[in-house]
Amino acid sequence: MIDTKKYIFTLVITVAIFATAFFASTFFSDKRVANVKDIQDNISIDILSNETQFDLLNEVSCSNLNDSILSPELSELGNKLSRTETDRGAKDTDILYLKKYYSLLEIKDYLLSKKLASKCASKKSASVIYFYSNKGDCPDCEKEGYVLTFLKEKYPDLRVYSFDYNLPLSAIDSMKKIYKVQNVLPILVIGDNTYSGYRTVDVVEGMLPDTLKATTTQQTKNATTTRNK
Repeated sequence: MIDTKKYIFTLVITVAIFATAFFASTFFSDKRVANVKDIQDNISIDILSNETQFDLLNEVSCSNLNDSILSPELSELGNKLSRTETDRGAKDTDILYLKKYYSLLEIKDYLLSKKLASKCASKKSASVIYFYSNKGDCPDCEKEGYVLTFLKEKYPDLRVYSFDYNLPLSAIDSMKKIYKVQNVLPILVIGDNTYSGYRTVDVVEGMLPDTLKATTTQQTKNATTTRNK
Protein backbone atom coordinates (compact mmCIF):
# COMPACT_ATOMS: atom_id res chain seq x y z
CA MET A 1 0.00 0.00 0.00
CA ILE A 2 1.33 3.46 -0.92
CA ASP A 3 2.05 5.65 2.07
CA THR A 4 0.29 8.82 0.84
CA LYS A 5 1.31 10.97 3.80
CA LYS A 6 4.95 10.01 3.32
CA TYR A 7 4.96 11.01 -0.34
CA ILE A 8 3.10 14.26 0.34
CA PHE A 9 5.58 15.11 3.08
CA THR A 10 8.52 14.35 0.76
CA LEU A 11 6.97 16.47 -1.98
CA VAL A 12 6.46 19.40 0.38
CA ILE A 13 10.06 19.19 1.61
CA THR A 14 11.39 19.03 -1.97
CA VAL A 15 9.31 22.03 -3.08
CA ALA A 16 10.41 23.96 0.02
CA ILE A 17 14.08 23.29 -0.73
CA PHE A 18 13.77 24.42 -4.37
CA ALA A 19 11.73 27.46 -3.37
CA THR A 20 14.29 28.46 -0.73
CA ALA A 21 17.15 28.08 -3.21
CA PHE A 22 15.27 30.10 -5.83
CA PHE A 23 14.36 32.98 -3.53
CA ALA A 24 17.86 33.03 -2.01
CA SER A 25 19.40 33.26 -5.48
CA THR A 26 16.99 36.04 -6.47
CA PHE A 27 17.59 37.91 -3.22
CA PHE A 28 21.38 37.96 -3.54
CA SER A 29 21.19 38.81 -7.26
CA ASP A 30 18.84 41.74 -6.55
CA LYS A 31 21.10 42.85 -3.72
CA ARG A 32 24.08 42.85 -6.09
CA VAL A 33 22.17 44.99 -8.62
CA ALA A 34 21.19 47.41 -5.83
CA ASN A 35 24.86 47.65 -4.85
CA VAL A 36 25.78 48.41 -8.47
CA LYS A 37 23.17 51.18 -8.56
CA ASP A 38 24.62 52.70 -5.38
CA ILE A 39 28.07 52.79 -6.96
CA GLN A 40 26.48 54.21 -10.10
CA ASP A 41 25.02 57.12 -8.14
CA ASN A 42 28.43 57.82 -6.62
CA ILE A 43 29.99 57.86 -10.08
CA SER A 44 27.39 60.36 -11.26
CA ILE A 45 28.61 62.71 -8.54
CA ASP A 46 32.22 62.13 -9.60
CA ILE A 47 31.38 62.95 -13.22
CA LEU A 48 29.54 66.12 -12.18
CA SER A 49 32.52 67.03 -10.02
CA ASN A 50 34.85 66.64 -12.99
CA GLU A 51 32.59 68.82 -15.13
CA THR A 52 32.63 71.52 -12.47
CA GLN A 53 36.39 71.14 -12.20
CA PHE A 54 36.78 71.81 -15.92
CA ASP A 55 34.59 74.91 -15.62
CA LEU A 56 37.07 76.19 -13.04
CA LEU A 57 40.10 75.72 -15.31
CA ASN A 58 40.18 79.41 -16.15
CA GLU A 59 40.72 80.17 -12.48
CA VAL A 60 42.82 77.18 -11.40
CA SER A 61 46.32 76.27 -12.53
CA CYS A 62 46.54 73.00 -14.48
CA SER A 63 49.22 71.80 -12.09
CA ASN A 64 46.68 71.87 -9.26
CA LEU A 65 44.21 69.58 -11.00
CA ASN A 66 43.71 65.94 -10.12
CA ASP A 67 45.68 63.69 -12.50
CA SER A 68 42.98 61.04 -12.46
CA ILE A 69 39.91 61.57 -14.61
CA LEU A 70 38.73 57.98 -14.70
CA SER A 71 37.22 57.34 -11.27
CA PRO A 72 38.32 54.04 -9.69
CA GLU A 73 34.65 53.44 -8.98
CA LEU A 74 33.96 53.45 -12.72
CA SER A 75 36.25 50.45 -13.15
CA GLU A 76 34.69 48.79 -10.12
CA LEU A 77 31.24 49.30 -11.60
CA GLY A 78 32.36 47.69 -14.86
CA ASN A 79 33.63 44.62 -13.01
CA LYS A 80 30.43 44.31 -10.98
CA LEU A 81 28.28 44.71 -14.08
CA SER A 82 30.23 41.96 -15.82
CA ARG A 83 29.69 39.53 -12.94
CA THR A 84 26.03 40.46 -12.56
CA GLU A 85 25.43 40.07 -16.28
CA THR A 86 26.90 36.57 -16.09
CA ASP A 87 24.50 35.71 -13.25
CA ARG A 88 21.31 37.25 -14.63
CA GLY A 89 21.89 37.11 -18.38
CA ALA A 90 22.54 39.78 -21.00
CA LYS A 91 18.82 40.21 -21.74
CA ASP A 92 17.85 41.07 -18.17
CA THR A 93 16.03 44.43 -18.08
CA ASP A 94 18.00 45.77 -15.09
CA ILE A 95 21.29 44.73 -16.68
CA LEU A 96 20.45 46.47 -19.96
CA TYR A 97 19.55 49.67 -18.09
CA LEU A 98 22.75 49.60 -16.04
CA LYS A 99 24.91 48.88 -19.10
CA LYS A 100 23.38 51.84 -20.93
CA TYR A 101 23.97 54.13 -17.99
CA TYR A 102 27.52 52.83 -17.54
CA SER A 103 28.25 53.34 -21.25
CA LEU A 104 27.05 56.95 -21.05
CA LEU A 105 29.29 57.54 -18.04
CA GLU A 106 32.24 56.12 -19.99
CA ILE A 107 31.54 58.41 -22.94
CA LYS A 108 31.20 61.36 -20.57
CA ASP A 109 34.51 60.56 -18.92
CA TYR A 110 36.18 60.14 -22.32
CA LEU A 111 34.97 63.57 -23.46
CA LEU A 112 36.08 65.16 -20.19
CA SER A 113 39.57 63.73 -20.55
CA LYS A 114 39.76 65.12 -24.09
CA LYS A 115 38.69 68.57 -22.90
CA LEU A 116 41.25 68.54 -20.11
CA ALA A 117 44.01 67.43 -22.49
CA SER A 118 43.24 70.29 -24.88
CA LYS A 119 43.37 72.79 -22.03
CA CYS A 120 46.36 71.43 -20.12
CA ALA A 121 49.22 69.98 -22.16
CA SER A 122 50.55 68.14 -19.10
CA LYS A 123 47.23 66.28 -18.70
CA LYS A 124 47.27 64.46 -22.03
CA SER A 125 46.19 60.84 -21.61
CA ALA A 126 46.19 57.72 -23.77
CA SER A 127 42.94 55.87 -24.30
CA VAL A 128 41.62 52.77 -26.03
CA ILE A 129 38.00 52.42 -27.10
CA TYR A 130 37.04 48.75 -27.24
CA PHE A 131 33.94 47.35 -28.96
CA TYR A 132 33.00 43.78 -28.06
CA SER A 133 30.09 41.38 -28.28
CA ASN A 134 28.92 38.72 -25.82
CA LYS A 135 26.28 37.21 -28.10
CA GLY A 136 28.57 34.32 -29.04
CA ASP A 137 29.50 35.88 -32.40
CA CYS A 138 32.95 37.07 -31.31
CA PRO A 139 35.19 34.18 -30.21
CA ASP A 140 38.20 36.50 -29.83
CA CYS A 141 36.51 39.20 -27.73
CA GLU A 142 37.30 37.49 -24.44
CA LYS A 143 40.97 37.16 -25.38
CA GLU A 144 41.10 40.82 -26.41
CA GLY A 145 39.60 41.73 -23.05
CA TYR A 146 42.45 39.92 -21.28
CA VAL A 147 44.96 41.80 -23.45
CA LEU A 148 43.50 45.17 -22.45
CA THR A 149 43.32 44.17 -18.78
CA PHE A 150 47.01 43.26 -18.85
CA LEU A 151 47.98 46.54 -20.52
CA LYS A 152 45.83 48.56 -18.12
CA GLU A 153 47.69 46.97 -15.21
CA LYS A 154 51.04 47.61 -16.88
CA TYR A 155 50.16 51.22 -17.76
CA PRO A 156 47.99 52.65 -14.95
CA ASP A 157 47.47 55.92 -16.88
CA LEU A 158 45.94 54.09 -19.84
CA ARG A 159 42.17 54.70 -20.19
CA VAL A 160 40.21 51.72 -21.51
CA TYR A 161 36.58 52.31 -22.48
CA SER A 162 34.62 49.14 -23.30
CA PHE A 163 31.32 49.18 -25.20
CA ASP A 164 28.89 46.39 -26.08
CA TYR A 165 28.58 46.63 -29.87
CA ASN A 166 25.00 45.32 -29.77
CA LEU A 167 23.72 47.55 -26.96
CA PRO A 168 20.75 49.59 -28.26
CA LEU A 169 21.99 53.06 -27.38
CA SER A 170 22.08 56.04 -29.78
CA ALA A 171 25.29 57.42 -28.23
CA ILE A 172 27.11 54.16 -29.02
CA ASP A 173 25.66 54.17 -32.55
CA SER A 174 27.07 57.67 -33.01
CA MET A 175 30.50 56.53 -31.83
CA LYS A 176 30.42 53.65 -34.30
CA LYS A 177 29.69 56.10 -37.12
CA ILE A 178 32.33 58.60 -35.99
CA TYR A 179 35.08 55.96 -35.83
CA LYS A 180 33.78 54.04 -38.88
CA VAL A 181 33.31 50.86 -36.83
CA GLN A 182 32.25 47.80 -38.81
CA ASN A 183 30.85 44.53 -37.47
CA VAL A 184 34.16 42.63 -37.56
CA LEU A 185 34.78 42.26 -33.84
CA PRO A 186 36.71 42.83 -31.64
CA ILE A 187 37.44 46.44 -32.57
CA LEU A 188 39.95 48.84 -31.03
CA VAL A 189 40.07 52.59 -31.53
CA ILE A 190 43.45 54.06 -30.61
CA GLY A 191 44.04 57.70 -31.42
CA ASP A 192 42.55 58.39 -34.84
CA ASN A 193 42.85 54.79 -36.03
CA THR A 194 40.32 51.94 -35.95
CA TYR A 195 41.50 48.32 -35.91
CA SER A 196 39.28 45.31 -36.59
CA GLY A 197 40.03 41.77 -35.41
CA TYR A 198 42.03 40.33 -32.54
CA ARG A 199 45.37 41.96 -31.66
CA THR A 200 47.99 40.46 -29.36
CA VAL A 201 49.56 42.20 -26.38
CA ASP A 202 52.70 43.10 -28.32
CA VAL A 203 50.70 44.50 -31.25
CA VAL A 204 48.38 46.64 -29.11
CA GLU A 205 51.28 47.82 -26.97
CA GLY A 206 53.06 48.93 -30.12
CA MET A 207 50.07 51.09 -31.02
CA LEU A 208 50.12 52.98 -27.72
CA PRO A 209 51.78 56.43 -27.71
CA ASP A 210 55.40 56.65 -26.63
CA THR A 211 54.51 59.36 -24.11
CA LEU A 212 52.44 56.84 -22.12
CA LYS A 213 55.33 54.37 -21.99
CA ALA A 214 57.81 57.10 -21.03
CA THR A 215 55.54 58.34 -18.24
CA THR A 216 55.06 54.83 -16.86
CA THR A 217 58.82 54.16 -16.97
CA GLN A 218 59.52 57.39 -15.09
CA GLN A 219 56.85 56.62 -12.49
CA THR A 220 58.38 53.17 -11.95
CA LYS A 221 61.85 54.69 -11.50
CA ASN A 222 60.52 57.25 -9.03
CA ALA A 223 58.72 54.56 -7.03
CA THR A 224 61.86 52.41 -6.95
CA THR A 225 63.96 55.37 -5.79
CA THR A 226 61.46 56.16 -3.03
CA ARG A 227 61.47 52.58 -1.78
CA ASN A 228 65.26 52.46 -1.70
CA LYS A 229 65.58 55.61 0.41
